[in-house]
Amino acid sequence: MSDILTSVSGSTLILTLNRPAKKNALTPQMYEVLANALNNAAGDFAIRTVVISGNPEAFTAGNDIFDFLNTPPTGPESPVFAFLMALHDFPKPLIAAVAGNAVGIGTTLLLHCDLVFAAPNALFSMPFVTLGLVPEGGSSLLFPRLVGHVKASEVFLTGRNFDATEALEFGLINAITEDPLVMAMDFATRIGEQPPTSVINTKALLKSGHHQAVSMVIEAESELFRLALESEEAKQAFMKFLSKKSLG
Repeated sequence: MSDILTSVSGSTLILTLNRPAKKNALTPQMYEVLANALNNAAGDFAIRTVVISGNPEAFTAGNDIFDFLNTPPTGPESPVFAFLMALHDFPKPLIAAVAGNAVGIGTTLLLHCDLVFAAPNALFSMPFVTLGLVPEGGSSLLFPRLVGHVKASEVFLTGRNFDATEALEFGLINAITEDPLVMAMDFATRIGEQPPTSVINTKALLKSGHHQAVSMVIEAESELFRLALESEEAKQAFMKFLSKKSLG
């Protein structure tokens, strides 16, 4: 089966991360499929909303660590950058349903969503510094805007995770629910019944104050991320991470 499942329910495109054996860890091929799906949906009048979900055990473990080391992101041409820009530029409502771990890009992609619903077992983390890297996906701008500088610094600089209750306090998610996909689909249906041009224009207005700034930050983060990935510091951090993983 495909690592990304796509289906349509009414006017909603559902993108499901489907690599359960690897806790939905993302590969370049998965990023490419996701980016293409979003770009196609942007131009499809029949699609009015998109829902992104994982499975009850994991939203995503972030990047597949071995795949990531073997084929590191190379900048604007990389599948991960294409996915981030597709997310950032997507003109229609994006809704996420999160259960289990949402690691790295599993959390930063939520900053580009218009609505997010999480299960009680959802656990969010952005351990970029822990891996000798820097934040990505515009998160170094979007997360402090959401939670404030000092709280963002605490999360980024320690690499600590936070649960659904704290995510709700942060304003990262709309609600905690036993079945986030059901709630996500309910809101997608309700939004899909609204006049589509008004929905698109309202989303554009909501993002207008920082859209261009986020684009520039994504590009800057991408370059710093690439340079950090090549550093000895990052290599040692990755080896430490893999060593802990093999032991535990």
